[in-house]
Amino acid sequence: MDALLDTGLLSPVRAGTPVEAAVSDLAWVQAMLDAEAALSRAQARLGTVPAEAAAVITSAAHADRLDLRELAIASRETANPVVGLVQAFTRVVAAADTEGTGAAEYVHRGSTSQDVFDTGAMLVAANALRLIRADLDRTATALAGLAEEHRDTVMAGRTLALQAVPTTFGLKAAGWRQLVVDADRRLGEVLEHGLPVSLGGAAGTLAGYLEYARLAGAEDLDGYLDQLVAAFAEEIGLIRPGLPWHVLRTPIADLGSALAFTAGALGKIAIDVQSLTRTETGEVAEPAVDGRGGSSAMPHKRNPVLATLIRTAAMQVPVLAAGLTQCLVAEDERSAGAWHAEWQPLRECLRLAGGAAHTAVELAEGLEVRADRMAVNLGITGSQIVSERIAAVLAPRIGKAAAKKLLSTASGTVQATGRPLHEVLAETPELAGQFDAAELAGLCDPAGYTGAAGALVDRAQRTGR
Repeated sequence: MDALLDTGLLSPVRAGTPVEAAVSDLAWVQAMLDAEAALSRAQARLGTVPAEAAAVITSAAHADRLDLRELAIASRETANPVVGLVQAFTRVVAAADTEGTGAAEYVHRGSTSQDVFDTGAMLVAANALRLIRADLDRTATALAGLAEEHRDTVMAGRTLALQAVPTTFGLKAAGWRQLVVDADRRLGEVLEHGLPVSLGGAAGTLAGYLEYARLAGAEDLDGYLDQLVAAFAEEIGLIRPGLPWHVLRTPIADLGSALAFTAGALGKIAIDVQSLTRTETGEVAEPAVDGRGGSSAMPHKRNPVLATLIRTAAMQVPVLAAGLTQCLVAEDERSAGAWHAEWQPLRECLRLAGGAAHTAVELAEGLEVRADRMAVNLGITGSQIVSERIAAVLAPRIGKAAAKKLLSTASGTVQATGRPLHEVLAETPELAGQFDAAELAGLCDPAGYTGAAGALVDRAQRTGR
């Protein structure tokens, strides 16, 4: 059986991370057993299941008492794992019922497979989201530190792959942090308000639950319904749904959307790090760890492994999340296929986003910022990077069109000769007597043209945005 396990060989971004265990088969089975136990306790609170039976069911609800591979094979006969799970768990409960409470008769009482699986899925998601948010918090804290430290570290701002105008690394780090904070907020909203219990019964009417309640002597069935949903939600630690959601898949679609944004936000950081790490750029470097980033053929290389891992998740999760959204198109009162199609993409979204978030912590906390290399790269164009500023200054003096033409000619000279822009401008007849050499040198200094970068960093630090 070990040869069939998904060890993460093809998904190293999540291999060995905490979220991997949180969404494993074992965790999923445990979550479904927790749902079964919580349901029995909720029914016991309302007097429709003996308290002693609920206690036995709860004490027996341990996934390590079941054979996961047998459950997986058995699920081929029913198209979902819950039927086999209930059968196997019922046997475990019967064996554990040494006091003869008849607890086995109350396992899954009035319930249906989708109630158990979906509630279990929400539990798995909740556990994974807590791990992801903790990592996002650490990442945001590290990025805030980088933003503060490098508030005024000037670097080339790049647009369409080329140097554009100066910016600061502090502003770049503040932007990364904003994306992480935005992702955390989205996940927090889902965690607090978007993970409901599933309680609908065979076709979303809760008829089975109500019928067993009637047989147990419950008189106010409408009141019982509200009390059961509330008790179940309280026992399991999830929220109450407005309606049964067997084919109303908002919780899954919202979860997928938030995870896609999270992966994408982290992916933005990753692709920036990859670009800035290039040999020709060399403005940042990933934290150095012995043996990490080596090439099988080129001993000199230290590849940006962390950013690469994060980017792999960012490329996959939005695609998988689109599949979850597509599953909103679920027919009838329960779907033959759309529901089933959610399971693996949902788990992949959770563990890929979780793996990316865990990896981002190490990247952000250990990122090496090379301010000296940033300064060198600013000089590559001979101060052409501030041509926007020079054009703005010259336009009122010689006209906008003339300023543009003058700078185009001067830029050509800079490129041809390698001389700095301020020297070329100083020799331009049209500017004779307009500026002295020091003024031109000051206007061409990239450090003097970072706009509101510092103030924007300060604002981001104050507001958390």
